[in-house]
This record gives sequence, C-alpha cells and structure tokens, in this order.
Amino acid sequence: MGDKRLGVGVVGSGFNARFHLQAFVAVRDADVRGVWSPNRTRADEAAAMARRLDVGQARAFPSIAAMVADPAIDAIWLCGPNHARVTNVEEITDAVTRGKAGLRGVACEKPLARNVAEAKRVLELTTRAGLAHGYLENQRFAPQVETGRTLIWARGAKLTGRPYLARAAEEHSGPHMPWFWQGKLQGGGVLNDMMCHSALVVRHLLTEPGKPTSSVRPARITGHIASLKWTRPAYAKKLGQMMGPGVDYTRSPAEDFASVMIEFATDDGHRVLGEATTSWSFVGAGLRLSAELLGPEYSMSWNTLDTGLKLFFSREVQGKAGEDLVEKQNAEMGQMPVVANEAAAYGYEAEDRHFVRAFLGLEPPALDFNDGLEVVQILMTAYQSAEQGKTLTFPPQGLDNFVPAVAQGTWKP
Repeated sequence: MGDKRLGVGVVGSGFNARFHLQAFVAVRDADVRGVWSPNRTRADEAAAMARRLDVGQARAFPSIAAMVADPAIDAIWLCGPNHARVTNVEEITDAVTRGKAGLRGVACEKPLARNVAEAKRVLELTTRAGLAHGYLENQRFAPQVETGRTLIWARGAKLTGRPYLARAAEEHSGPHMPWFWQGKLQGGGVLNDMMCHSALVVRHLLTEPGKPTSSVRPARITGHIASLKWTRPAYAKKLGQMMGPGVDYTRSPAEDFASVMIEFATDDGHRVLGEATTSWSFVGAGLRLSAELLGPEYSMSWNTLDTGLKLFFSREVQGKAGEDLVEKQNAEMGQMPVVANEAAAYGYEAEDRHFVRAFLGLEPPALDFNDGLEVVQILMTAYQSAEQGKTLTFPPQGLDNFVPAVAQGTWKP
C-alpha cells in the first residue's frame, strides 16, 4: 500500500474547492486528476489551477458520472453547494452500484446536508454503495486546535482533571455567493452554514484523545438565532445589490447570528459545556476563528487573527478590494493581520492529508458521515430550540422531518 497514490476528483469549482486545491500542495500521496462543476468555464479554471499548483494533471469532466467512471479517479472530494448534495451523491453512488466505477471513497464538505432527512439519505446511499466515507471538517484539523488539545489533555487534564468548558466561534461579514444567503437553497442561515464547525470543535476539544466521540454525548441543547445586521433596510438593500434578485432580506431573511449551548454527558460521569457562536455580522479584519478550552487549573485559547505577521498601509495606499491578506478581508488600509498560509492555518492541509491516508487504507477516518449526520441533528435541534424558545433534550421528537422556518422561507425575525 505504501507506494499507492490516490487519484482525486473534485465536485465543485468555487471558493471551498479552491482551498482544497491549495491544501493538496502539502499532500504527498495524492493527485487531483479531475474537476466537475455545472459551470464548465469554472471547472476549466479550477483544473488549470490544480495543474499550476502542480497537485495533479487535472482536467474538467462533462459530468460527475464520467469523472467517477474514469479509472484514474479513486476518490471524490464533494465540495458543491448544499442544495445539490443529495443529487450529487445519487450520481456518484449510482455509477458505483451499476459497476461503472471503482471508487474507494467519498469525502464530503460540511454540512453533510441541509436537514436530517437529507443527511440520512446521503449516509444510506454511500453505505449501500460500499464506499468509505469521510466528513470534511477543517477546523477539527487546524494545527493550533490539535496541538492545544493534545497538550491540555496530556498535562493539565491528566494532573488536575478533565476540562469542563469549551468555546468556539466563527465570525465574518458574510458569504461569497448568493445561494449561501438563501435559506431554501442553503438549508438555513449562519447556524446551518457555520455552526457545523463550531459545534463539532467544542465537542472535539472536550473529548479525551484516543477516546471515541461517543464518550462525550449531547444531552441538552439551547439555540438562539437573530438577524442583527442584514435585515436593516439599508443593509437589506445593499445585500440585494451585491447578491442579485434571488436574495431579498426584506421578504425572506436568514439569521446572521446564532449561538448554541450544548450540555454534554461524559462517560466518566461529568456534565460539561460547549458554547458556540457564529456570525455573518462581524466586521473586523476578516474571517475570525477562535476557540477556548478551560479546566480546573488550565486554559487554552486560539484566534486566527492573532497572527505573527501584520502590515500597515497609510490612507495614501488606496488599492482595489481583495482577499490577499485574510479570507473575507474588510479593508485595504490601516494595521492588518495577515494569515500567511490559510490552507494550513484553517486545517485544510492536515484534513486532506488524513483523508487521503484513510482512503488508501493506512488509517481509520477520524470523521465519517455518521459524524456528519450527528452534527446535522445537533444543528436542527438548535433551530428547534430557537423556534420554541426553550432548552431541548437531545435528540428531540420529530427531528427526522424537521425543516427550519428559515429554510422554508417563513422565518420572521
């Protein structure tokens, strides 16, 4: 197995897919050999980017089925939009079950699906096709998160007792593409889009290394959602101008702020807390990821904007807007942090290395679609809690058929 290389096909050509292409520079035993996107021009651009980065002789394919059927493709990285998830998985697994493809596995970006019913469908299709599966959650693999967690548990927890409170947040000024802002297409607002990261990170931090995720189980969940910025008339108008006629926050808004408190029960008999917040209404240098882990005699903290590199531009430096300093960059002058290698800092490099090794049979996947399903169940419970205005025992009744009001287009903040 040691000399085997994994041929990777990427579904999607957008922002997220391009992060993975950059991350594959740090992966030694895989080649990106294909890209499919409904937009052929974008697929060609992404394939050219892969070749330029020297991560594989990628080419654009006319369909997912054609890419999956190519013997050079061993695994699929599924990076398309949420509303296409089930259709994309159906096309992949159909080719496999009809014997048209010899895939080893499928890695799927977060969230696994828009609701529990769709997530169960994705898991069922993939399992029935006999495919290995990996849930792509980059922040779980961020180097500071992994190093901090390892040291806290090895030194602080071992000597003074397990940690009891984890916090995580992901905050920025709003997504890049119109579909993210549309509850019906995306499955909700910022809670569905980004709480999938933060809810998983707090649980990961509270889980002892070497123990299964199930050793820290969600028991009670309290969710809260709000529209703080983008339903204000001036900003609703601005958003419509930026994103086009499909996005109208005067009529069909989605939440731009969400908080979730998760009370976990642990195998060693403790009650521990995970506190997570996410926002599309944060204005700062750009994307801010942060986490904390606290215990009886110790703590750790992580903030991606606490970088080792800062630039200063006076008001005489008036260049055009871009994202060359940090993702979701909000300014081009003043004192600004620079995240020098975002693909590494946000966990994409370590994540892609791990799942390549998993699909080559060298190690078990750290996260699979069962984990992705449970994250969706936590998110939907948080939406239910927010709609009902009370704390819910996990899992609550009716979860399988629940669709948030935001996703139905009926939410009124």
